[in-house]
Amino acid sequence: MSTTEEDRQGQLTAHSASRVDLDGRYGPIAALRTTAPSDATVLLVPGYTGSKEDFAPLLDALAEARFEAVAIDLPGQYESGGPGDETAYLPAALGEVVAGLVTALGDGGRPVLLLGHSFGGLVVRAAVLAGAPIAGLVLMDTGPRHLPDGIRRAALGVGEPLLREGTPEGLAAAYAVREQVSARFPAWETVPAALKDFYRRRFTASSAPGLLGMAMALRTEPDRVAELAEALRRGGTPCAVVAGEGDDAWSVPEQQDMARRLDAPFLSIPDSAHSPNTENPAGLLAALLPRWRTWLALS
Repeated sequence: MSTTEEDRQGQLTAHSASRVDLDGRYGPIAALRTTAPSDATVLLVPGYTGSKEDFAPLLDALAEARFEAVAIDLPGQYESGGPGDETAYLPAALGEVVAGLVTALGDGGRPVLLLGHSFGGLVVRAAVLAGAPIAGLVLMDTGPRHLPDGIRRAALGVGEPLLREGTPEGLAAAYAVREQVSARFPAWETVPAALKDFYRRRFTASSAPGLLGMAMALRTEPDRVAELAEALRRGGTPCAVVAGEGDDAWSVPEQQDMARRLDAPFLSIPDSAHSPNTENPAGLLAALLPRWRTWLALS
């Protein structure tokens, strides 16, 4: 995988997008939004423990390509507030929130493309099933159902008793436990200190019920691919499934099968694993931009 200094900036990559708040069901939704003239909007939805900053390496390039980028924190994530009910963070409930954002962003007939990463892929699927009026869908490094058995699924329970304390101290202690697990992997040593500080700050600013509810979904979400395929077919909505060539969450063959069931192309992003958006943003955009222009009949 690429290891240039720019790549290692990840979520801290400099960009020209503005920090804004969007109206949401549970209160303001924190977002990064580009302001350059554009032909369409791309709504970017992050995964579990993620945030709008996960898409920082894409923002300026999307703006240069005349796509307005809107990257969000889901309710309960980082700078977006959320309710105290864990079930409000299941994909069906969050999907209704995202569907509302799509409707608002597309007011006046503006085309809106929707991209969901990892857990965010389950959420954007639910948004489509809730009737989100989109011009195209991208499912990135996500799966047809809950996480399969493996390290990532096992990590969901790390620190859960501490999260259930519902206190800032409990969140901090839960993150410390997760950080100890991360430190077992050699790649953790290459993460810059500033980025590690950001991960800690983001996690401890998030909602404990949100973290618990999203983790529950990643253990229990059913396979809804057939429903999604029918909704896309009925709406004539194009779709693509995208994965890093070394994804270690949902397997690449499982995602390829999901693409087949959706009658959608499968796009493999080289030099990346579970997060092409930070690991190989140039490769990801090279795969997506021409396809989006075709979907929207843009020159």
